[in-house]
Amino acid sequence: MEEPFDIFIGSTTYSVFPEEDNSFTIFKEGKEYVRIQKDTEGIWLKLDYESDLPIFDEDPEVNEIGGQISLYQPE
Repeated sequence: MEEPFDIFIGSTTYSVFPEEDNSFTIFKEGKEYVRIQKDTEGIWLKLDYESDLPIFDEDPEVNEIGGQISLYQPE
C-alpha cells in the first residue's frame, strides 16, 4: 500500500491516505473530510461512510482532489 501524502489546491492542504480497492481517505486541513474512489478517467466519486457505496453526484472539488492524486509522483 502507498504511503500517505499531501496535496495542495489553492491555499488548502489535503492529506491523502490510500486505502484498498483504489480508494482514498481525504483529510482537509487536518480533519477527516471524505472518502473517494476513481470511477472513470477524470471522474471521482465520494463514498458513503456507512455503506462504502459510491455516491453518483458529480462534485467538482472531489474531481479536483482526484486529479491531483492522479498527478502525484512519490519522491
